[in-house]
Amino acid sequence: MLAALSIAASQGAAWADGLSGLESFMRDARSGRAAFTQTVTAPAKEGQAARTKTSSGTFEFQRPSRFKFVYAKPFAQTLVADGKTLWMYDVDLNQVTAREQSKVLDSTPAALIASAPNLQALQKDFTLAAEPERDGLQWVLATPKSRDGQLQSVRVGLKDAQLAALDIVDSFGQRSVLKFSDVQTNAALPADTFDFKPPAGADVIRQ
Repeated sequence: MLAALSIAASQGAAWADGLSGLESFMRDARSGRAAFTQTVTAPAKEGQAARTKTSSGTFEFQRPSRFKFVYAKPFAQTLVADGKTLWMYDVDLNQVTAREQSKVLDSTPAALIASAPNLQALQKDFTLAAEPERDGLQWVLATPKSRDGQLQSVRVGLKDAQLAALDIVDSFGQRSVLKFSDVQTNAALPADTFDFKPPAGADVIRQ
């Protein structure tokens, strides 16, 4: 009985560390940059195996509400939030989509990283729950409180209170796993890092 209680207590402490790790990351990491790989798995169709595709690039953020994903492989795309507008630029299509950031950021995984200034602010839009440690990481499950968004759930993986992974499931059952490497927190980012101007000749769609 004592052994079981000891195990239960140690598990509870480990699970709680996931939330405290996320709280520390949001409090202490005011900016950062990292490399990432993203693996997207679409729901399997009847009689077919699930299909996956992998991409890679760089990620930068600065609180509050600024971030940039630059996809380099296999297709060049840029996603930039400048504090007012969320821009998405598809290089191959030479097309830019612009959306009002305040209307979409609370339903995006980036809100977990760059938007909310602290854990309490994040809890206005997400229900947070610590999960068991796996793959050497502490995990927090974030479930959007709004049912109107495109997210079903986001799992945040942390190591030593630093961002290591995001495991995202959208409303269609598609799963995206982002793994971060070469993470630099509180990096000095150039002032124009999150500036975006549509390239000349690009088709701009405002939503």
